[in-house]
Amino acid sequence: MTVHQVPDTMPRPRDNPPARRHHGLGERLVLSELNPDAVVDQGQDEGVPLNLITFGHVREVCPKCKQHLKLVLRQARVRIAHLLCSDCDSCFDAHYANGKPALTP
Repeated sequence: MTVHQVPDTMPRPRDNPPARRHHGLGERLVLSELNPDAVVDQGQDEGVPLNLITFGHVREVCPKCKQHLKLVLRQARVRIAHLLCSDCDSCFDAHYANGKPALTP
């Protein structure tokens, strides 16, 4: 699986607060491991590498190998927005302690 990272190049207006919802600066997300086959359409082309576009590292780390996770939004072959560990290829859903999803509206 090939992973490409897209830099955050969108300028934000200074007078408008970011649209990001803050649930407490110290609040950590609860991660649930997802089956990669349910998250990403591997397709019929077994010899062709899968190219995923990621949108930077998040503060959460992989429970398996302790590397920072990357955000992967829905795209052509990605069925569900998720967090990806590019070291061990694990996929995770994330929600807040109150059960509210962190990656979907």
